[in-house]
Amino acid sequence: MALVGIPYDENSSYLRGAATAPQKIREALHCGSANLCSESGIDLGNHALFTDLGDLEIKGFPAPLETVELFAAQLLERQVRILSLGGDHSITPAILRAYSKKYDGLNLLQFDAHPDLYNEFEGNRNSHACPFARIMEEKLVKRLVQVGIRTMNSHQHEQAERFGVEVIDMKSWRPGIGFDFSGPLYISFDMDALDPAFAPGVSHHEPGGFSTREVLTMIQNIDVPIIGADIVEFNPLRDTSGITAMVAAKLLKELFSKMNVNNKRVIS
Repeated sequence: MALVGIPYDENSSYLRGAATAPQKIREALHCGSANLCSESGIDLGNHALFTDLGDLEIKGFPAPLETVELFAAQLLERQVRILSLGGDHSITPAILRAYSKKYDGLNLLQFDAHPDLYNEFEGNRNSHACPFARIMEEKLVKRLVQVGIRTMNSHQHEQAERFGVEVIDMKSWRPGIGFDFSGPLYISFDMDALDPAFAPGVSHHEPGGFSTREVLTMIQNIDVPIIGADIVEFNPLRDTSGITAMVAAKLLKELFSKMNVNNKRVIS
């Protein structure tokens, strides 16, 4: 399993800053105030499967998102599963274009305050408000489940119906709700799925979200192979206390741990 930073936020629509997130998450991960153990006892600092490849160098040619796709494809060819640190949410379709070529019947679980299903946003079809429209248009996954949604407008309702997206919005969510997936699972975690009280370092504050404990419990209860994940939309420029970086590092540890637990069950 490889940790990869993708310092790219050119498709952010409101505030820039997410490109600086990978390094801030690493600083929190290795901060002396905590250790590298997950809640299941797996120690990232003493684990042969955990490799940090640093940040992907984003250049003008090939196009940035093509660079992301090519790099992901190269890692998958080497049988490496990828845990990516964004960056804005526009990186996810690029990663999944590589994953869809390797895994049949791919499931996608999206933690997010926003459905990100716009056909286009402010004239940009690659906007971070549009990635899941691109994913579903291109049939990169067989199933998309969104959880934490609390800002869906009429256009995005129509898009969800058009693509057959399964939406568990916050007004419908209850503790104990689980996910019934079959086959390999990719997780895309937007930090604004959390309530701003727990993760203020995001560009789009949307009250009424999850607590940190709630999302950790949901991840820990997943019972299918997780073959990849990304953590996106952390904006350190709004994280004055550093708490969001620590939460992102905690999610990183728990996602790695869960991917490791299911290591022998991965469908290749």
